[in-house]
Amino acid sequence: MSQNQLLAEKDLIALAKRFRKQAGKTRAQAAREMGVTQTSIFNAEENLEQSLVKLRMRMIEAYSPFKIIGPAFHMIKKRRALQLR
Repeated sequence: MSQNQLLAEKDLIALAKRFRKQAGKTRAQAAREMGVTQTSIFNAEENLEQSLVKLRMRMIEAYSPFKIIGPAFHMIKKRRALQLR
């Protein structure tokens, strides 16, 4: 993994699980350390529909040498600007 990399939300799911396992932590241990339930850890690692981005980011930062900065929102100019009244 490179020093700076743009990640999608689905990438965070896989990374959170991978780094937790590499750290030798069970879901129960991670839940205690993060101050959440085991179900929240499970959902953070397995369920993209659950909006647990902050928990995923905390897990990656706790169990890896990486820091996650985000989310990033990009604004681009439209072809035709709308007139606001």
